[in-house]
Amino acid sequence: MQEHFSELALLLIIATACGAVAMRLRQPVLIAYIVVGIVVGPAVLGIVSAHDQIDLLAQMGIAVLLFLVGLKLDLAHVRHIGAVALATGLGQLLFTIAVGFGLVLLLGRTPVEALYVAVALTFSSTIIIVKLLSDKREIDALHGRIAVGFLIVQDLAVVLAMMVVSALGGGGGEPTEVILSLLWRVALAAVALYLLMRHVLPWAVTLMARSQELLLISAVAWGVGLAALGEWAGFSKEAGAFLAGFSLASTSYRDAISARLTGIRDFLLLFFFIDLGARLDFSTLGGELWPALVLSLFVLIGNPLIVMAIMGYMGYRKRTGFLAGLTVAQISEFSIIFIAMGISLGHVGTEALGLVTLVGVTTIAVSTYMILYSHHLYHRLGPWLGLFDQRT
Repeated sequence: MQEHFSELALLLIIATACGAVAMRLRQPVLIAYIVVGIVVGPAVLGIVSAHDQIDLLAQMGIAVLLFLVGLKLDLAHVRHIGAVALATGLGQLLFTIAVGFGLVLLLGRTPVEALYVAVALTFSSTIIIVKLLSDKREIDALHGRIAVGFLIVQDLAVVLAMMVVSALGGGGGEPTEVILSLLWRVALAAVALYLLMRHVLPWAVTLMARSQELLLISAVAWGVGLAALGEWAGFSKEAGAFLAGFSLASTSYRDAISARLTGIRDFLLLFFFIDLGARLDFSTLGGELWPALVLSLFVLIGNPLIVMAIMGYMGYRKRTGFLAGLTVAQISEFSIIFIAMGISLGHVGTEALGLVTLVGVTTIAVSTYMILYSHHLYHRLGPWLGLFDQRT
């Protein structure tokens, strides 16, 4: 036990140092965490032995992450997403899945693996984009509000994808029967959740809020408890955690809970990315470099172009479409979590995880600078973007 404690202490020290370097380079710290996992894993130093403890903390981190995603989806906000956010969100999802599926098939992957990777390529990182836009004070600009809107659409798509994959991975029955069973369980859960949100949760949260410490503990207990219940019911623990957060999104204590849980989320996600880096097989990563480069270029260029095309068609100026489109030029931490779920269910191999991780590191690193210097990029590329401007 003492050995594991010292090991975790060493991991935190290394993660702090790497995070400081990443911050100096103006990069998201999650890239540093993946690098830490690679360095301390069997490929380099091989100092990680507390795999069970790190895996448990990683699962807690994913549950808290999904809980916070649900917590931000206030029903009033969802109703006012707007046509442009809905159109760009769904359009980008369909475009990336369709074209990405064909690309991955051309790269020699099986249809199942191609579908997993294509779906993973559709998700953008809400955490990174909101932070970058907030740092630039553009979160309330027109392109910032549109970006947040289609990020909500993507977050909902993430949860639905995880629920479907988890249901199909449960084994037994034809896919049609599995989907019908899932829909029946979702309907039942929706009714139960509505009754709780209407008659129980507002009273319970108000009671817990008398103590700030108890409010935090009760929120974590609710999120983790519904995550465990979701896994038992066949939704996946990720979907359960999301529903737990969503059920509290309309309460007046949503912001207080979110503010207190953000630090815990970041701390626990550190262990997810360390665990991910430690599990990467370097003997297979060399063969993934070329496919990762192709898919990275597709995400960096294709995703912004489809957003610009849709927004241009809807009458938005090319500048607004360009600035909003840059926010989808990377994949998300959810992409990696989604592939890891596919591996745990036996649908795909570890090669897919290595491929998506390489794409994630590349696109997050490059798109961060693209968003930071978006106005300089537009100044240079604007004259070439007349195709995306409506004449009327």
